Amino acid sequence: MTDHTWADEVMSSSGELGELADSIADQAKSFLIAVREVARSGEMGSAVPMLLLEVSQLLLAGARLGAQTDFVPEDDFEPDVGPDPDLDAIRVALAELLGEFDEFTEVFDPYLDPPELVTSRISDDIAAISGSVAHGLQHHRAGRTEEALWWWQFSYVSSWGGEGGAALRALQSIVAHDRLDREVDGFGETEFDDTVIAAP
Repeated sequence: MTDHTWADEVMSSSGELGELADSIADQAKSFLIAVREVARSGEMGSAVPMLLLEVSQLLLAGARLGAQTDFVPEDDFEPDVGPDPDLDAIRVALAELLGEFDEFTEVFDPYLDPPELVTSRISDDIAAISGSVAHGLQHHRAGRTEEALWWWQFSYVSSWGGEGGAALRALQSIVAHDRLDREVDGFGETEFDDTVIAAP
């Protein structure tokens, strides 16, 4: 019997590397387009559910990468892809749009003892995730499939997977309190007495 891991089986059943890369690239493009539209819209009521949806879908793509064996790029050094996109305007726009709901408290690592609480911002996390997936897209557009997959996988494990999980929990919490606490005067220091999420 051939010695192999469960991750090898996942990789062999998911199709060719090119198909996987194209799928991740499509999801990354969709995420970046949606984030730009949300930042441009200025509509708080639609921003939170849209970001919740897009972050969830991107994390699904990231989970597919996390389930694979480690990708190995062809070159020892990462090829130059040119300057990374300037996402500061998007970060600022999202921060202004989310207002008092932008900042949240997160458990940095659930396996630390004792757990470490950190303060983060949804706008910072979304901008950082956007930069990571956009960088991989530059490799994909240049035809460097292995490099793109390596970058997306590495950055998912090291940064944007955690950032996305934190942002997702914060966004879901906003939705939950908006749905459940409408009759309550406030939640902690953040008031939920007015509906935050636009009705469908």
